[in-house]
Amino acid sequence: MPAHAAHHDDREIETLEEFDATVSARGTLAGFRVQAVDLTDRTRELLSTDTAGAVFLGCPMREDAAAKVRAGGALVFPPVPDLPFDPYRGRVYSPDELFASLPVGYESTPDALAYTWFQRTKSDSDIFASMLRSIHDDAISDALDELLTGTRVVGVMGGHAMARGTEAYAGAARLGRELTRSGLTVATGGGPGAMEAANLGAYAAPFDDVMLDDALRLLAKSPSFTPSITEWARAAFEVRERWPGGGTSVGIPTWFYGHEPPNPFASHIAKYFANATREDGLLARSTAGVVFLPGAAGTVQEIFDNATPNYYESRGEPTPMVLVDRAHWTERLPTWPLLRALARERSMETRIALVDRIEEAPAALKRLGG
Repeated sequence: MPAHAAHHDDREIETLEEFDATVSARGTLAGFRVQAVDLTDRTRELLSTDTAGAVFLGCPMREDAAAKVRAGGALVFPPVPDLPFDPYRGRVYSPDELFASLPVGYESTPDALAYTWFQRTKSDSDIFASMLRSIHDDAISDALDELLTGTRVVGVMGGHAMARGTEAYAGAARLGRELTRSGLTVATGGGPGAMEAANLGAYAAPFDDVMLDDALRLLAKSPSFTPSITEWARAAFEVRERWPGGGTSVGIPTWFYGHEPPNPFASHIAKYFANATREDGLLARSTAGVVFLPGAAGTVQEIFDNATPNYYESRGEPTPMVLVDRAHWTERLPTWPLLRALARERSMETRIALVDRIEEAPAALKRLGG
């Protein structure tokens, strides 16, 4: 993103380049919100610029600068020491960021350290820790909305147990590739299994078809994140290093299920502490529809989490829902009969479909208006 004065209608500044451009172009920071920008080397600007009504969220600055901006009418929320995450961050995560230190082992990565912190603090009912989690998740939602502005998002839901090296995994990857090539932005729950496969397919979209076949063979040597997340993640980064510059997609995982790592093929990772916020946000942002691959309890929950606003039209016109694998959704987990009964004689009735094969999903999505 090029440097310019704050690019948001609500006057947010999220990078040092935006800070410099705003001070240069406007000569004031009054009323702005400066989010997670290191201002240690901007003392002169802070001392000489109007900051009335400004808010500084987690911005390191020298003490004389902090004293001045407070005296000038600004609110200063200082960085919180000894946290494995930044609660005020202005951007979603990247795979490289969450998996930094992977060569040492997954346990040393920022992702694993944040999960460890979450496990420790959620059990002691510390109001300060719960506040930090809420601030972080709200910041992530804000960043995700900014990222997805103007895009058509299709959700791909499915179980984490789908193993690399299986035909089901390859099919989910081809689905992600086809949806991305059609101009849609693929969004998943960001975890392993079907979610990873769809993000992998999106990553493979700019390359020739052979690339995905080769990548699938490389990944098959580490079929699951158990017993070793480290080896599972290393295989993914091997693919990314061999074919750099893949297509973009979004993963929206949660530390609530932190034993499941995020997959490295989503170019943008919006990771939450609160699973309910994450689930609702993922489905609400899938404005071009959702494809539901075979899954278990989590996927069933997502089907009806999505069906409810479609039933009541609480988000406006119902969005398409495509369920894949007739036997799975009518016999093993008979979700389809209930979904069809709910939809009967409502506007969502023409927005749901059940298909036998994953290859049929893109055409069904298009037919339903996705």
